[in-house]
Amino acid sequence: MAKSFHAADYDQEKSDWHIIKTLGQYLWQKGSVGANWRLLFALCCLFIAKGFTASIPIIYKHAIDSLSLTQSLIVVPVALIIGYGLARVGSVFFAECRDFLFINVSQQAMRHAAMKAFTHLHRLSLAFHLDRQTGGLSRVIERALKGIEFVLAFMTFNIVPTLFEIFLVCGILLYKYNWYFAAITFLTISTYILFTLVVTEWRLKYRRQMNKMDTVANTKAIDSLLNFETVKYFGNEAFEASRYDESLAEYQQAAIGSQRSLSVLNLGQGVLIGAGLVAVMYLAARGVKLGKLTVGDFVLVNTYLLQLYQPLNFLGFVYRQMKSSLVDMNKMFELLNVDQEIKDKPGASECEAKKLSVTFDKVGFAYHRDRTILSDLNFSIEPGKTLALVGASGSGKSTIARLLFRFYDVNAGVILLNDTPIDDFTQASVRAKIGVVPQDTVLFNDTIGYNIAYGRPGATQDAIVDAAKRAHIHDFITRLPEGYETRVGERGLKLSGGEKQRVAIARIFLKNPPVLIFDEATSALDSHTEKSIQGSLNQIAEGRTTLVIAHRLSTIIEADEIIVLQEGRVAERGTHHELLQQNGEYAALWTKQQTT
Repeated sequence: MAKSFHAADYDQEKSDWHIIKTLGQYLWQKGSVGANWRLLFALCCLFIAKGFTASIPIIYKHAIDSLSLTQSLIVVPVALIIGYGLARVGSVFFAECRDFLFINVSQQAMRHAAMKAFTHLHRLSLAFHLDRQTGGLSRVIERALKGIEFVLAFMTFNIVPTLFEIFLVCGILLYKYNWYFAAITFLTISTYILFTLVVTEWRLKYRRQMNKMDTVANTKAIDSLLNFETVKYFGNEAFEASRYDESLAEYQQAAIGSQRSLSVLNLGQGVLIGAGLVAVMYLAARGVKLGKLTVGDFVLVNTYLLQLYQPLNFLGFVYRQMKSSLVDMNKMFELLNVDQEIKDKPGASECEAKKLSVTFDKVGFAYHRDRTILSDLNFSIEPGKTLALVGASGSGKSTIARLLFRFYDVNAGVILLNDTPIDDFTQASVRAKIGVVPQDTVLFNDTIGYNIAYGRPGATQDAIVDAAKRAHIHDFITRLPEGYETRVGERGLKLSGGEKQRVAIARIFLKNPPVLIFDEATSALDSHTEKSIQGSLNQIAEGRTTLVIAHRLSTIIEADEIIVLQEGRVAERGTHHELLQQNGEYAALWTKQQTT
């Protein structure tokens, strides 16, 4: 049985590094040479931009030193000032080149991830989709894509460049001066990062509590206002205000804790950066006094530390958002790991026959182990013949249609198409050979023409019109102001039940499959509409292998064979007249329907 999936249910959290590693597969895509080259060029631009950024304080230092010298020539300081400007321009230029190149890579990664999730959802079994929460699934994908965008942007534009710059600056300080400068700088920045991450993690509990109590307070307020009259009937205004105030008080406490923890974070960051600045500036000043360093060196070490501190100023926000984004991404990756239960066999062939017989040979099936739906079911439908299934709700009628469509695989026995087991064919080719007219036709929120053409995407307008004429809905469509461009609304709500059924029939005419399933196609219609639709159903069934799941027995009296199901077994079988003569379950049901 399929493992159920809900938007909030996950058995196991993947590590953050594993998620980032998985994300890397979307960034570096096999077979996409252009995208991979763009990624490499973007990374090159990133490192070049940081190289220019690291050179700015050095040029600035030399400019200060040259200005402090007593000389009449101004060529050197002017050249350094121009170089300083060019370095800044180079830093911005290559940063923008990085963005320009990487946007294509990141958007393609998001597109690839979205397509993979979407196609995977369509591959999953009906059992999964019956248990799903559609809105929850769409939110999982939506949040994950936003998470991917955030992680890619900040990993590429904030975290990786900053780490690279830290090591670059420490290397420069180590090379130009001594290890004290590099060690103090590295220790200051490392402590700053560690402190920020620890405090931000601590602060998350206050933010979660704020969000929770904000939701609770709003829920209570809306619920109270929606039940305004009830509140007045019982004079409970003060009681409602008290309940609302309790939630506000808890929100207030969480908000105070959040703000206080933010002050702790800001103060700690300030102390760490201040201490680091004092230490390196003291060493630089001492070096200047001893004549080992220049004033430019003093400015350089100070500038480097401030330059590193600036991008780290948003580290708390980035960390918080990264954690949230990784959780959202993990949920989508968990969704992608849901097993595809119904799979094509290796080497499965295409079902290409233009006429098909259908045989259920000793078929047994259960959705759950403790509830058997079908037991030892045997029947055959020859090409051009019609078999009808009747029985009480839960007897297994619709399950037979689902098995024929391979929404599920049988637990026992075999289903044959032209004496070949159905699972020897690919699912797509089998489904291309079967057309279904369901009891409740659900249409897409698009035009009538689009919904008819769904039976064969890419069909010409002439083919669509011909199918509509054969389904006897063309005249109705042409009377509409927008004709075939008329939008049908959400789930086709702008059309009547009979009109929707005719659209479904037109789809089948367009698809032109050799096997038909009418799944109680007229049971939801009134008697007048049912008789009108029945003529179209009989017309489309001519010459095709047809399975009819019926509620109203009057629609199947012409069937070549009728099977009465009871608890998943064949209770009676025969033609309409033969079953009436047996005076059994079918005859009793016929009599009841004729007298009501």
